[in-house]
Formats: sequence, structure tokens, C-alpha cells
Amino acid sequence: MWDNFILLPKLILIVTSLEITTTPLAGLLVIKPKVFYDSRGYFFEPYNKQRYMEAGIAQEFVQDNQSLSQFGAVRGLHFQGPPFEQGKLVRVVKGAVLDVVVDIRKNSATYGQHFAIELNEENMTQFWIPAGFAHGFATLKDNTIFEYKCTNVYNKESEGGILWNDADLHINWHTQEPIVSDKDQVLPLFKDFVSPF
Repeated sequence: MWDNFILLPKLILIVTSLEITTTPLAGLLVIKPKVFYDSRGYFFEPYNKQRYMEAGIAQEFVQDNQSLSQFGAVRGLHFQGPPFEQGKLVRVVKGAVLDVVVDIRKNSATYGQHFAIELNEENMTQFWIPAGFAHGFATLKDNTIFEYKCTNVYNKESEGGILWNDADLHINWHTQEPIVSDKDQVLPLFKDFVSPF
């Protein structure tokens, strides 16, 4: 559905039950776990510390977050600055989202560029987002459950963000009537943003 802007150029690793692919933005990884289907349904491991470490995602996750969103909801673009920066391993449990990240690493060759991918309950794809990216998503189905593991705890004073619909970012959220929180409507423009990364 979104093939026109989802580029997964290079398969980098297959671990026993994981297929990991790079993206055009260094550090971002798309992860497809092996799913076992039979007449009863399916089974898979959304997370296995040993296998993720073998795949190079040697992170200690300290907090899990989950949200429920209705069709058209847009959340983002958010991050936490140092020393409470967060890496996130995100996935959809039910429904579908267009997941979007913007590179906010000042010394990155892709600073200010974004990457988007559809995560849904059918493809069971996961997305590894290291610290140094602003993150958000648009909900593509009602009652979507979005879940993510974080490498650091929530810290209100470290919260930051960029205006989700900033024209300079050229993000197509594929939603005609977005539902956005008051807080997210007043985040700074990218041109006025000073990255802590």
C-alpha cells in the first residue's frame, strides 16, 4: 500500500527467528520476526533478548509503553533528549499505523530526512529506532494498539518534539482529517529547532 516511499535496500542479517533490514537512515532497522502459523492461529516471539543481542541490538529495555488510537490520530514527532534519550523497539499489536521518524542527529549525513513504514497486525514488522530520531505515527485503522519498548524511562523535563506537519520535512502522513493533540499542534518548526543530539 505504501511501497512508493518504503525503501528497504539491504538485508543485513538473518538470525534464527529474525530477518533484519537496513534503511536509508543509518541506525534504523526493520525487523521481521519468524511467525509460526497452524490451524489454531499463530505464535511468535515479539522479543527475545539473546536473539536481539545476536542481531546487534544489544539494548537494555527498561520501560514498555502502549497506546490505543482511532483512525486518523497522529502522535508526534517526539523524542527525549540526553541524558534521558530513548531507543525504541516499536510494533503494532492490533490495527495499523504509518510509522515516521526524522533524523535529528546534527552530525548525520541524513539530518532532517525522514523515513516512513507501515506497521500492522498482519505484517508483524518491528522497527528499531535508536536515540537521535524524532518519532511519530498516523493511525490507519480504528482501535489500533501500538506498543514499544524503551531503553530509558520517561522524563518530562527531557521531552522534545518537532511540528508533525512542518512543510520543510515533506512528510506525507496519508491522512485527510488528522486528529492531533493540542500539545503536538504547538511543537516547534524544524528550522527553529535546536537538536540536543
